[in-house]
Amino acid sequence: MKRRVDSAILRNRQRVGKYRIERRLAQGGFAYVYQAMDTIEGIRVALKMPHQNHVSPVMLDTFQREARLVARLDHPNILPLKDASFIEGRFVIASRLGEKTLCDRLKKRVSFETALEFAQQMIEAVAYAHRMKIIHCDIKPENMILLPDGRLQLTDFGIAKIAQRTIHGSGSGTVGYMAPEQAMGRPSMKSDVFSLGLIMCKMLTGHLPEWPFDWPFPGYQTLKRKAHPELIELLRKTLEIRPNRRFKDANELLAAFRRVKGKALRYARDRRRAI
Repeated sequence: MKRRVDSAILRNRQRVGKYRIERRLAQGGFAYVYQAMDTIEGIRVALKMPHQNHVSPVMLDTFQREARLVARLDHPNILPLKDASFIEGRFVIASRLGEKTLCDRLKKRVSFETALEFAQQMIEAVAYAHRMKIIHCDIKPENMILLPDGRLQLTDFGIAKIAQRTIHGSGSGTVGYMAPEQAMGRPSMKSDVFSLGLIMCKMLTGHLPEWPFDWPFPGYQTLKRKAHPELIELLRKTLEIRPNRRFKDANELLAAFRRVKGKALRYARDRRRAI
């Protein structure tokens, strides 16, 4: 049987306006992401395009909303929007091309110090979005881009919600990094906090906590050997099943993280010296 080829997939060296496609980076439920060369500016970019075979007014509205959201954001840990426009009938979102994703980086060992640095950067990004009344709703390592200078930038606000207090949604997000209440269609800023906690656990222990999220998680003993008790308590609070027991938003989490980070680094260093 011949394999059906999706005619919407762009080929290497195919042109879309001023962009020359170099390779496909990812494919999700809503869009393809390509690496491309901007032939005018002479730089490589990431292009996100809705699936042409499934384009609908609702989907286009989602992508245009993403473009408007990201255009409002100005923070060193949020991937800036380079361009958003219709090109040859396609809606195209162009952004800077990162070196790799945090997901790629986590395939190799991450030192305790590096994990804390990544944690602070991603919390800073989400805290800023929360100050702008934006809930990301899809925080995961694949949506965090690492630049050559070591900076981490959060991307993909495609299903983000503008927050009033708590937004009743449709359960959108990524299974594995989604808070329980978000899976039931009730995302809030506390849901983003939960997702951040899952990623921090993954970085610090090598294990991703899973439902039913009973404490202590796999890898707890490893964490206990190297992490300051206050850092462990911070992680436990981010991952409370009941949202009202978590940090209220990423800004409250950031304040707590800043208080404990120095202690955690000194504690880990002293424990290594004692071995």
